[in-house]
Amino acid sequence: MKRLILSCAVSMFAIISHAANITIDLAHYGLSSDTTINASIAFSRAMKAVQKAAIKGNQITVKVPRGRYHFYPDGATVREYYVSNHDQLNPRAVGICMERLRNVTFDGGGSDFIFHGRMLPLSLVGAENCTLHGFRVDHANPHIAQATIVSNDTVSHEIIYQLSPEVNYTLSHDTLYTNGQGWKYLLNSAIAFDPKTHHMVYRTSDIGIRVTGVSALPDRKFLARGWNDARLKPGTVLAMRSWTRPAPAIFLYECKNTKLEDITIYYMEGMGVLAQLCHNVSLDGFNVSLRPGTHRYFTTQADASHFVNCSGEIVSRHGLYESMMDDAINIHGVYLKMTKRLDDHTIRACFMHDQAYGYKWGYVGDTVQFIASRTMEHIPGTNVIKKIKAIDKPIDKGVKEYEITFVQPLAADIDERNSIGVEDLTLTPTVQFDHNVVRNNRARGCLFSTPRRVVCEDNFFDHTSGTAILLCGDCNGWYESGACRDVTIRHNVFVNALTNMFQFTEGVISIDPEIPEFSKQKRYFHSGIKILDNVFDTFDAPLLYAKSVDGITMRGNRVLHNNAYPAFHHNRKAVTLENVARYQSDIDEK
Repeated sequence: MKRLILSCAVSMFAIISHAANITIDLAHYGLSSDTTINASIAFSRAMKAVQKAAIKGNQITVKVPRGRYHFYPDGATVREYYVSNHDQLNPRAVGICMERLRNVTFDGGGSDFIFHGRMLPLSLVGAENCTLHGFRVDHANPHIAQATIVSNDTVSHEIIYQLSPEVNYTLSHDTLYTNGQGWKYLLNSAIAFDPKTHHMVYRTSDIGIRVTGVSALPDRKFLARGWNDARLKPGTVLAMRSWTRPAPAIFLYECKNTKLEDITIYYMEGMGVLAQLCHNVSLDGFNVSLRPGTHRYFTTQADASHFVNCSGEIVSRHGLYESMMDDAINIHGVYLKMTKRLDDHTIRACFMHDQAYGYKWGYVGDTVQFIASRTMEHIPGTNVIKKIKAIDKPIDKGVKEYEITFVQPLAADIDERNSIGVEDLTLTPTVQFDHNVVRNNRARGCLFSTPRRVVCEDNFFDHTSGTAILLCGDCNGWYESGACRDVTIRHNVFVNALTNMFQFTEGVISIDPEIPEFSKQKRYFHSGIKILDNVFDTFDAPLLYAKSVDGITMRGNRVLHNNAYPAFHHNRKAVTLENVARYQSDIDEK
């Protein structure tokens, strides 16, 4: 095949009558590296050319000259995207918009992409056989405000803290606001970090902060009166935050065979990567980590990686996930809640969570199952979607309610009065999570919710603060499906999890589905869990908490006890089981 290097003359594509290997050098599209010139306009123009070239069946390599590029909302591509587990703020300014591409490699050349205001940095939508490679994402002015405790007077209840130099702020009538282009926050929560270790401070969890009733002192310092918290020693670093999550750094939607390689997210107000309705996603050397040479203690506002209603295989390996405000990885489907049975073949069902709606939920031909949400018991049997259409919108975009017709008659107990959830079993992936480091983050390490094979092996979980691995399932709050059937957790090292209490923190490994009427449950939710040959290095007692499981094997694990912190967990048992059958273990459960 002939290899062509194109300038910006898009018309040259027309002379190629057969598939070719094409390199599109973005240096010819007006990019200005290592300046603060707006790169949004040049990237928007270049991506349109890439799309035209890809239509012809070519193998495309998009090369970005190594450098630092600044993106601003003005001139960016504008799109309406409904991104699961994020705030549905539309329309969105997209820095690098890649849609309907085939056989494209986007090579960032090791560049830094710096974003301003509130943007979605990169989208890949409706693409097939595409690779994203070699770039880093950061923000000029992060929405999380970092501060350091200067002094703490627990007698007079006065704390002095100092804002990091990168924080923009205004003080109005003794109230401190942080702000940037297109946003302004009155922050009310923080995560506390130890300046020597970067670990979350022991037993602090989400702490309240004082940004009202404050007065300014020299050198970006503020005196906060009426703040009494003896845990915040001088030198403690605070990541002062809101609970907003407008967009991920990378958004993947309805893509097939996607690879993310050698990519680092230094900061994002939402998640690192969010993939929904994607088939086969591979992360190799995908990092959410602290920028070297800076004094930041935080990375993403939420999860490092998140996968919703995906299929095929999800792979994450050789990644560093640190200092996130939520989990390293979360893989799940979405339960719709049945709202009405129209006839023996047709129901109406809707999205239930404010951060999970507006996108395609399933496809004709998909296999589904039903669950009684109060007991989380699956109704025996499955069915197949014959027809699915949005009810409240003309198309799927923005949809909250669907009408779904099934091939086979519905069982009699599939009735809205029984609080029924609907799960798409076709849109469930296998998972391989290996050779990753998860450390110094808030909440949890890994969440797996899929009935297909999950292998979590050879990872290092270091001070995840909450549970290191969670198998959940919830048809009552977040509506994140589904039940695990084949999970292997092996050859991992867990160091001092559970230094803080969040939701689902009953053990280093927690199998904890949300079951409102647990006492009425007669069948098991999860099954087929193997916990083999791991190392638990812990200061406290609980290793495994398991609820509603048929089949757990826990063998060959080493348990090391240390004195890094005083033990404090309310559960003093190594293993706690509730409604568990066929449990096998060689561990001392006392």
